Amino acid sequence: MFNSFLNYRSNIIYHPDYLKHETGSHPENKKRLMSILSHLRETGMLTKLELKEPRYATLDEIQYVHSKECIEKARKYSELEMQLDPDTVLCKDSYNVALLAAGGAITAVDAVLDKSDTAFALVRPPGHHATPTKSMGFCIFNNIAIAARHAQKMGKKRVLIVDWDVHHGNGTQDAFYDDPTVFYFSTHQYPHYPGTGWMDEVGKGDGEGFNINIPLPEGTDDSGFIAAFEEILVPTAREFSPDIVLISSGMDACNNDGLAHMRMSIEGFNTLASIVKSIAKESCEGKVAAVLEGGYDLKLLSHSVAAVLDAFMGKKAEVQQHEVSPQVRFRLDEIKKIQRRFWQSIH
Repeated sequence: MFNSFLNYRSNIIYHPDYLKHETGSHPENKKRLMSILSHLRETGMLTKLELKEPRYATLDEIQYVHSKECIEKARKYSELEMQLDPDTVLCKDSYNVALLAAGGAITAVDAVLDKSDTAFALVRPPGHHATPTKSMGFCIFNNIAIAARHAQKMGKKRVLIVDWDVHHGNGTQDAFYDDPTVFYFSTHQYPHYPGTGWMDEVGKGDGEGFNINIPLPEGTDDSGFIAAFEEILVPTAREFSPDIVLISSGMDACNNDGLAHMRMSIEGFNTLASIVKSIAKESCEGKVAAVLEGGYDLKLLSHSVAAVLDAFMGKKAEVQQHEVSPQVRFRLDEIKKIQRRFWQSIH
């Protein structure tokens, strides 16, 4: 159930060439985007959205984050149709599609810096596992990290990245681990792939404190995620005061997704997006750009993306919240103890 619709307009960034990254029966396949677009058409939501065409990221823009060796390996392996790792399948078009995916994230940033307050880049391949030196975990280039650096090139000094994908964004963390200008906040199942994202990974050097991991136990539901956002993200983000907010919007924490064991509802993603949008409204005129990451059950994925877009356009879902489980409460309290060293706003 949704509350009344407020007439905010939002952008989606999409190009049919994203379907050319051919991965066969791999979980990360072209049917993911096809199902999202089909659902948006069938529900009439597509008519409420501004559709923007992405551009290709330049090599200089990819090098904001990735080494020349990492880029060249992706190009060469794509040409040879070799896998980058056991999880990351390539075809001849994959390298060019990866440039277009990074460009889609950049286009989303440009859209919100221009006239709109929100945008959602419906791209593939996803990006948040790609480290500065290594493509991995379905990801070739780190779309959200490249978008963050682009935002800074456009004059937005402080960038908040909120990553609610069920897997920890190890690549994004690595890209900004010593950087106080990019605040990375991640909720994820732990232990789970890729094995990173423990709560004591807080950044290093000047970046210490600007990396907050919320490793949640298997089975965490909406209440646990919402508590993490309300009790830890909201106060620290307010204290950080970002100039733009980016979301690594993976939908695989949804109950029965198949590649993880969390219990988020579709409506829960609407609530998380609404919280993030409220942070942006307070700090940066509502400027939020989301980039698609994971989500592998086609129906759950398409409905969850629509729920986030609803939040962007002012529709809030009613979520059945329960008391936070003792395991999650204990974990959140542990994280608060660690983060109080860096953030006066955490109680």
